[in-house]
Amino acid sequence: MKHLIAALLCGCCALAQAQTAQELLTDGKNTDNITTYGMGYDMKRYSPLKQINKSNVKRLVPVWSFSLANDLGEQAQPMIYNGVMYVTNVKWTFAIDMATGKQIWRTAVDYDPGTPRVVCCGISNKGSAIYNGKLYRVTLDAHVLALDMKTGKQLWKNKFADWKEGYSSIVAPLIANGVLVTGMSGAEFGVRGFLDGWDPETGKSLWRRYTIPGPGEPGSETWPTETDAYKRGGGSTWVTGSYDPELDLMYWGTGNAAPWNTRYRGKDSLYSASVIAVRPKTGEIAWHYQFTPGDPFDFDAVNENVLADIKINGQLRKVILHADKNAFLYVIDRATGKLIAANEFARQNWAERIDLASGRPVFTDLLKRMLAGEEVEFWPGPRGGKNWVPMAYNPNTGLVYMNAANHPRIFKFTPIGEYKRGQRFQGVQTSVPPRRPGEPDGFYMAVDPLTAKPKWKIPLMDFMQWGGMLSTGGGLLFSGKQTGEVVAIDDRNGKILWQYQTGSGINAPAVTFTHKGRQYVSVLSGRGGGAINSPAEIRENVPLGGMLYTFALPQN
Repeated sequence: MKHLIAALLCGCCALAQAQTAQELLTDGKNTDNITTYGMGYDMKRYSPLKQINKSNVKRLVPVWSFSLANDLGEQAQPMIYNGVMYVTNVKWTFAIDMATGKQIWRTAVDYDPGTPRVVCCGISNKGSAIYNGKLYRVTLDAHVLALDMKTGKQLWKNKFADWKEGYSSIVAPLIANGVLVTGMSGAEFGVRGFLDGWDPETGKSLWRRYTIPGPGEPGSETWPTETDAYKRGGGSTWVTGSYDPELDLMYWGTGNAAPWNTRYRGKDSLYSASVIAVRPKTGEIAWHYQFTPGDPFDFDAVNENVLADIKINGQLRKVILHADKNAFLYVIDRATGKLIAANEFARQNWAERIDLASGRPVFTDLLKRMLAGEEVEFWPGPRGGKNWVPMAYNPNTGLVYMNAANHPRIFKFTPIGEYKRGQRFQGVQTSVPPRRPGEPDGFYMAVDPLTAKPKWKIPLMDFMQWGGMLSTGGGLLFSGKQTGEVVAIDDRNGKILWQYQTGSGINAPAVTFTHKGRQYVSVLSGRGGGAINSPAEIRENVPLGGMLYTFALPQN
């Protein structure tokens, strides 16, 4: 707390137009601004705004739109400060006048054109961080940079990995206790995962924390000791962590172990498929919890870790809510890492249950059959029970709202051969079984976090949704469809109350905010990114694009 107080005092001395530590801490209380990814350090994606509500949302109209000059896919969450909206994609960083939708400045992103060769799952960018008058973002070819928020001028830029070795980056950075923290991608290419801490003023490297421990480090015993497998162990950190300023801990999800074929690893493979609690000043791991030990299914655990205070057995507990790709919803004490609850929210056949005493899954025979050389169908497939697209938690209803998926996959372990720099390193033969008639592609869901039992569950019979969830005080959920519609959903029953066709698929989370007393909703539209491998029907009938739409109620 001593460090945090010092940071606050320093921030309060900053210029009026700059973002202070206090403004980051209280993001969501001043609804004119959005200063953190997740609309708050807690990642709840909840806004108390209710000017737009169930009774009037049908009157919602676009007030302006903005071309993002990009056809590679849009996944970013906008930031907003003092009437200016800041938006990123893989090609550009924009500053936009909130009142008019006109461009203030645009800065091109310089990245090596060869980088897409080592990008697993779509060319994209998830957003930025803002602090003390600067905007921070990563580039596809694994650089981090700072821009002046007034002018768009680049202030500094640092390389943190070599894309030719399989590294890339799409993550929205995080400012925690005065430190700029970034993650990386590339587990499918045999990289070693890490988090980096930077001085946000100068770009000086402060620390690096590998998510795959080296020899002699805690957790190294979960890797083969006779090989250097840890050097290619995966554990990417490509979705932004949450932060508890009282505990001074970040909670960051880590990706799958590499290779997927667990024969070459044989053990739990820490800290892959885990949440790690990290001290932002030092990069020290205070505790960890592993969701899928050994992870032979590509159940990487990068999904957001929502911070909530929930009454359990009459006692208010500070917890993490984590809906994993492995189809279980976890409730974890965020001070200690102790598992409180773990229940399935989507179809799965890989685990009988999660043992609460040990915190470990009780595996079915699927893994044993895979190790014996058998081809197996498992639920959920690598797209998960829920993918990276963020869920929302409404503290008033006490419910989690999410877009759940319903996809299997077929895996058969294969020899991986010799590791080659910058090439796929997986060791599986994989295919997608044909969709069964009448089988939903996913669900809109409202669930109790302690039981994972649905309050309501709406089958999606067309396509999996990639737009995430935003919850509001007006009783609404905002999300988006691959087919291009941004939708407003009644949080009591899942009924769609309003929709607007944006012209391309939506793979980005919506935000809501106020400007001069008027509530707005903004979302990026542009098929691609994580949905690049969409069904042929989507690819043929939904155009590529890159647009930003902002909606409000008519003023007359």
